[in-house]
Amino acid sequence: MNPATTAARYDAAAVLARETGRRMAERLDLVKIAPRCIADIGCATGDGIRELQRRYPQALPLAIDDAPAILAAVRSRSPLLQRLRGRAPRCLNAATSALPVTDNSLDLVWSNLALHWQDDLRPTFAELHRTLRPGGLLMFSMFGPDTLKELRVAGADSLRKFHDMHDIGDMLVAAGFADPVMDMEMISLTYATLRAFLRDQRHLGVRDALLGRQSWRDWRRIFSAWQRADGRLPASFEIVYGHAWKVAPRGTPQGGAPIRFTRRR
Repeated sequence: MNPATTAARYDAAAVLARETGRRMAERLDLVKIAPRCIADIGCATGDGIRELQRRYPQALPLAIDDAPAILAAVRSRSPLLQRLRGRAPRCLNAATSALPVTDNSLDLVWSNLALHWQDDLRPTFAELHRTLRPGGLLMFSMFGPDTLKELRVAGADSLRKFHDMHDIGDMLVAAGFADPVMDMEMISLTYATLRAFLRDQRHLGVRDALLGRQSWRDWRRIFSAWQRADGRLPASFEIVYGHAWKVAPRGTPQGGAPIRFTRRR
């Protein structure tokens, strides 16, 4: 498929990612940093890295994704003047668990709804910790375990299982991050038809990873049990937000590090 078509379809379906990205950006208002090098991990078509460039115009921007067609959209959407001045994002085609970035080179790592596709978050967090400078900040959002709870109630036991925010916090500490701060909220979308829901997941490139594989007969049974609300199909997404710093270790008397959690309603 043409990269421009792939990117356009992704953007049309990425309603949730744009909203969580906006909410993540609001949190940066409370953080006082002056990064020299910033990276958007799982950058998709570039909304995140463009927001970071707007906030930190002097920083070197890295856009990292494992989908070449998506990275092509990031390149094509960089303004000509920005490219001529060498300020356009450097696009890297790489997996999150093996970043082509030197040790202690990043000041801010941003990742919006991307890290949860890793089967094991521990090596990913270790890799992000490796690339951050001391004093560097990791900021992310992920799906939590109550994502698509309507389908789970309907019997979809093949749905991907996502980590609880408490487990994520523990893994951050194990990777060497200090004082992780975690919170969560539920965001609900509605779909007019099942076809519209499946189309969005396909255009986002996550349908199989999110829904898993079952026989069509089983899916028919599950989808028929998906309860409508006001004539539409509700789809709830648990969004886990987190940030943590790479700093010199600071333990508690018991040898651990504190983690703060909040739950939004």
